[in-house]
Amino acid sequence: MARTEFLEISPVLPSQDIERDVAWYEKQTGFKLLHQDKMYAVLRRENLCIHLQWHADTPDDPLLGGSVIKIFVKNLRPVFDEMVARKTVTENTLSLSTPWGTNEFGFFDLNKNAVFFVEDIG
Repeated sequence: MARTEFLEISPVLPSQDIERDVAWYEKQTGFKLLHQDKMYAVLRRENLCIHLQWHADTPDDPLLGGSVIKIFVKNLRPVFDEMVARKTVTENTLSLSTPWGTNEFGFFDLNKNAVFFVEDIG
């Protein structure tokens, strides 16, 4: 039986100004921009990525008080099936062929941290 291969883990940090924060990370840390829109950006330096996601920092912001991580894998299905068996997620949690070129699923832990498992398909 095939197994999931864990590749890397990437933090997704909140940002109140994506353009400003991309410029800061490029200048101050040497990370280079891979993708940016008004709500999200991905920066890379060697084999490390930092993701920035816009948040309002208001009580109705769904991630207020939590963070996000993305765990990148090869062969997503075995770990997804494991999480379904553990009742961590349900079958309808799996998103296949997203517009950004991934298969993925996620859940919130007890501290409102979002944990996503992501497989690049693009």
